[in-house]
Amino acid sequence: MSSSRSVEDREWDVLGGRGDDPRPVRARRTERRPALWRAPFSAYYYREVGYALTGLPVAILGFAVAVTMFCFGLATFVTALGLPVLGALTATARGFGRLERARVRGMLALDVPGPEPVRRVRQGSWGAVTARLADGAGWKAVLYQVLMLPWAVFSFAVTLVFLLLGWAAALYPLYHWVFPTYTSWHGYRVFDFYDSHDIRHVYDIEAPWQIAGLSLLGVLLVLLTTQLVRGLTNVNRAAAQGLLGR
Repeated sequence: MSSSRSVEDREWDVLGGRGDDPRPVRARRTERRPALWRAPFSAYYYREVGYALTGLPVAILGFAVAVTMFCFGLATFVTALGLPVLGALTATARGFGRLERARVRGMLALDVPGPEPVRRVRQGSWGAVTARLADGAGWKAVLYQVLMLPWAVFSFAVTLVFLLLGWAAALYPLYHWVFPTYTSWHGYRVFDFYDSHDIRHVYDIEAPWQIAGLSLLGVLLVLLTTQLVRGLTNVNRAAAQGLLGR
């Protein structure tokens, strides 16, 4: 890989530090985004789709662990058990954050530098617990697990619906023959109902111009979906940089 920095790299610079290294730590894209007309057939786009679809189970697991440990830690706060549980929560959240940065790097082509290690001021077990409790990066990772669940649900639903709808419409000319051959429909049936005068209204997509129009609409929807998914995953990129990075 070339050591020169592109304009896009500079746009994704994130100020920070790597320990005693005065050089800034950057969140940088590891792959260039494809053009609009190439996006529906690119691995880049389908990795974004994969991220949106697989993000839901990961978000559910992270949310469940974070909320359970936080509630248990607060419930036992008056005892000696509550503080270690809350300390373990930040450590666990850091682990989920490491997993999420790996997913962002591999599927969203954005390398987000991890946070600084936990700084221990005191030695011993309680020193480790207090260091975890004072770990700002760990608490930000907890916040990430809680906040991103609703977004993961929304991203999953929108991505799946638009992905299937777009390709189903775009490829309709290839399977139009199935309806008149194996069903009583002359084509894909948009509606079929009786009005108040007991007159039946049926609309099947069967004429060549109807088939071509639906296919064209599907192509446009496929192209729109690539931009929609990019917008959805850009929120994840920003959240990973803001809450899981340096």
